[in-house]
Amino acid sequence: MVSAQATCIAITREVSTALAHCELSFVSRAPIDLILAIAQHRAYLCALESLGCVVISMPAQDDLADSVFVEDVAVVLDEIAIMTRPGAASRRAEVASVAKVLARYRTVLEIVAPGTLDGGDVLRLGCDIYVGESARSNAAGIAQLRELCAPFGYRVHGVITQDCLHLKSAVTQVADDTLLINPAWLDQTRGDIVLFAGWKMIDVDPAEQHAANALLVGDGLIYPACFPHTRQRLQDAGIAVTSVDVSELQKAEGAVTCCSIVFAGTTSLATGNIK
Repeated sequence: MVSAQATCIAITREVSTALAHCELSFVSRAPIDLILAIAQHRAYLCALESLGCVVISMPAQDDLADSVFVEDVAVVLDEIAIMTRPGAASRRAEVASVAKVLARYRTVLEIVAPGTLDGGDVLRLGCDIYVGESARSNAAGIAQLRELCAPFGYRVHGVITQDCLHLKSAVTQVADDTLLINPAWLDQTRGDIVLFAGWKMIDVDPAEQHAANALLVGDGLIYPACFPHTRQRLQDAGIAVTSVDVSELQKAEGAVTCCSIVFAGTTSLATGNIK
C-alpha cells in the first residue's frame, strides 16, 4: 500500500500479443479477446491515475505472454527493490527490463538460483512480510528474501496456500486495518502463531472464491467488477471501491494487483511511457 500523502508510482507493462499462451495453474484455458484485454488494461491504468498514481507504462514484450503481470518480477520496499526469480521459467526474461526502471528509485537486489519467488506471493503489512509457500515461491527464495529484508527490520513469514496460484489470490489489504480474505485457500496457523493477528477480516462471498485480490492505493481500492457480492461487503465496511473490468486478464490467471508495481517515489524521476 502507498499512503495518500506519498507520491505514488505505478510501473506497468502493455499487454503482450501472446497473452493467450500464458502460464495457467488453477484456471482452465479459455479464449482471450486480445483487443478487449488491451482496452481493459488501459481502463485499469486510468483507475490508477484516478487514485493519484503516476503511471509508468513499459512497452509490451510480445514474446513473453505473461509480461503484463509485472507484479511478479519485483518486491519493492521503502528502502530497496528485490528482483525475483519467477517460479515459471518462461517468465524469467521479464525481470531485467523492470530492474532497469526500478533502479531509478531504489537500490536493486535479487533472488538467485535455486531460489524462486513470485511477487504475487508477497504481501507486506507494515514490517511484516507474508510469503506464500506455493508452486511459484520455494523455501530457498523465501529464505533469501528474509535475509535481504532483515537489515531493514522486516519480519518474513511463510504462509501455506492451497487451491490458488499466489498468496495475494487469497488475501490482500483493503484498508489501514483490514484484510480481504478467502480463508479456504490459507492455513492461518503456524504452530501456536496465528497469522494476521490484530487485523480485521472481511471474508469473500462464498459464491465468489476468486474475489480476495484487491489493490489498495491511498484511501481507494481498485477491485474487479465481476464480484458484486464481495464488493458490497467492502462498501458496507466503508471502503471506497473503484471497479474495473478485468475479465480477459482473469482468463490468464491475472488480477488487479498483478498488473502494476505500486510504491512511493519521486515524481521528477517518473517519465510516463518508456520506449
